[in-house]
Amino acid sequence: MGRRPTTGFSGRNALLLCACAALLAGCGYSSGSSLDPKYRTIHVSPFYDKTREYDLQAPLTNAVIRKFTHDARLQVVSADDADLLLEGMIVDFTRRGLIYDKDDETTQALLVITAGARLTDRQTGQVLWEDPMITGETSFYTRAAGQSSDRLRGNAEVFLPTVRSFPTEEENRAASEALEQLATAVFLRVVEPW
Repeated sequence: MGRRPTTGFSGRNALLLCACAALLAGCGYSSGSSLDPKYRTIHVSPFYDKTREYDLQAPLTNAVIRKFTHDARLQVVSADDADLLLEGMIVDFTRRGLIYDKDDETTQALLVITAGARLTDRQTGQVLWEDPMITGETSFYTRAAGQSSDRLRGNAEVFLPTVRSFPTEEENRAASEALEQLATAVFLRVVEPW
């Protein structure tokens, strides 16, 4: 018997390639939006802050508006001109220690900001969705750690002014970062509601 010529591409490799192509085709990735195309405009009401902290609602509201403006799928307009109304409330602000030193001082902490939000079709008054627990979180080094938390994810450092209501710069920067992540989560909940 003669030897078969090798092409470098076996039947098994072809089957594997087809399986990968089918997997990628069915993964559901899309650069579009699942938001109904009839919605073209949105009004973002100022987030109400029900926590005992201050200086959170304006940075969060501004970050959410910035995300819609930058994305351009929904134009941010006044309430009277909007197809959609987005309303929200900051409901919880939590700090807790993650790592402690030998003197029981917190060296790394977790900061979580939770908000509830509701999206309404302004023409019909129908609530499209309501989510009571959307979160943004970050961890940060405290002064006791002697390390820098000078790293903000995403666009927080560029766009979001640092919150100034906390006793340390580390915590102020962490709050800014958590608000940025929360704004992203709210934005994505609107444009990708499914």
